[in-house]
Amino acid sequence: MYKIRIIPCLDVQNGRVVKGKMFKNLVDVDSPEVLGKYYCDRGADELALFDINASYEGRQTTLECVRKVANNIDIPLCVGGGVAKLSDFSDILNSGASKVAVNSAALKNPDLIKEAALKFGSQRVVLAIDAKRESENSWSVYVKGGREKMNLNPVEWAIKAVKLGAGEIVLNSIDEDGMKKGYDIELLKRITEAVNVPVVASGGAGKLEDFYDAIKYGGANAVLAASVFHFGEIKIQELKKYLKDRGIPMLP
Repeated sequence: MYKIRIIPCLDVQNGRVVKGKMFKNLVDVDSPEVLGKYYCDRGADELALFDINASYEGRQTTLECVRKVANNIDIPLCVGGGVAKLSDFSDILNSGASKVAVNSAALKNPDLIKEAALKFGSQRVVLAIDAKRESENSWSVYVKGGREKMNLNPVEWAIKAVKLGAGEIVLNSIDEDGMKKGYDIELLKRITEAVNVPVVASGGAGKLEDFYDAIKYGGANAVLAASVFHFGEIKIQELKKYLKDRGIPMLP
């Protein structure tokens, strides 16, 4: 069984970390480099940084921001936002990231996943999926920061992306994002059962039990959260102890 990773997420807009609910009503939190160092020092296993407006604005991730964060930490850093071509992978990795998350561009050009995996290795290629429930047993993939709906089932998309070479999936529930009512366990389970690569649960953590449920019942290999960490509601070491005490294999 995978050792479970705890991943704080930095959603960056105009050089600042922000957080909202269901991708809306964003509030300022702090600078990315300050928060990144804070989480690194307090036991985070990995850090995720998403330039949330890059794809919508048709631009590349702000590399200066990536460099500042990467230079401040000694844990893996996953970066996403505005990744549209192979050179974007190179630029982000050369700026200090450990792996690159791709979302919107991969839907338009799925071969981008294959090309990136061949050049950089699958372990550096992450597919980020933003999904929203359409009915009781139906979800759709959304792109451009949740603004644009694609007529695509997230489970089918995850399967295809892994076949193309994606080495990890970050699954974010738009419905649960920032709501603190728990991850979308049903969707999470469907995807973890469908692919043979690590799946990171994102969107919805509000209490310690939510992380446990995502791992135990959803099959997540890592749990990503923002609000509960940013606002001090849950401490990373507290979470690690809670999970370890319940038999979840944690990284040291």
